[in-house]
Amino acid sequence: MIVQLCGMSGAGKSTLATLVKGRLQQHGIKVEVIDGDDYREVLCKDLGFSRKDRCENIRRLGFVAGRLAAHGVVVIISAINPYKEVREEIAKTYEDVKTVFVDCAVDELINRDTKGLYRKALLPEGHPDRIGNLTGINDPFDIPASPDLYINTALQEVEESAGRLFYFITSELAGSLFFFKKQHAQRYS
Repeated sequence: MIVQLCGMSGAGKSTLATLVKGRLQQHGIKVEVIDGDDYREVLCKDLGFSRKDRCENIRRLGFVAGRLAAHGVVVIISAINPYKEVREEIAKTYEDVKTVFVDCAVDELINRDTKGLYRKALLPEGHPDRIGNLTGINDPFDIPASPDLYINTALQEVEESAGRLFYFITSELAGSLFFFKKQHAQRYS
């Protein structure tokens, strides 16, 4: 299973992914988090933030996720993943891909601004420190029309959001396991 989290910077994707990874591991489930920020430092360091590069970034993360998932690892991709077409491409390319929209109001994201990105994106045009391509501010974010799970971190505490994601993943795994056992039993009966 591949769970592609998507949402704007500061929405809580990495926090949720890390918390849920720990809970899944406590239940004996093999899991890996592919964090977009970490992978940009190594696997994707040649990429910028143009639309083309952002799509390529997600394709690379999806490839790694696909390889891990093929070996029975639950993979949580934690990346902004702003474009509908590349999210759909990942879902069509790999088996059992779920999209989770981690939403948060822009005002709350500006208040959180853990990386200082919103402050820089909102600087006046021409300012030397201004960021011109921050997703959701001056670069588009395609809001998923029908994600497999919707989490709003401005309205829910971190533990509640993590609990919802954990329950979603374990429910999906249980359904997949039931389906697999049913297919396996029919094949050998």
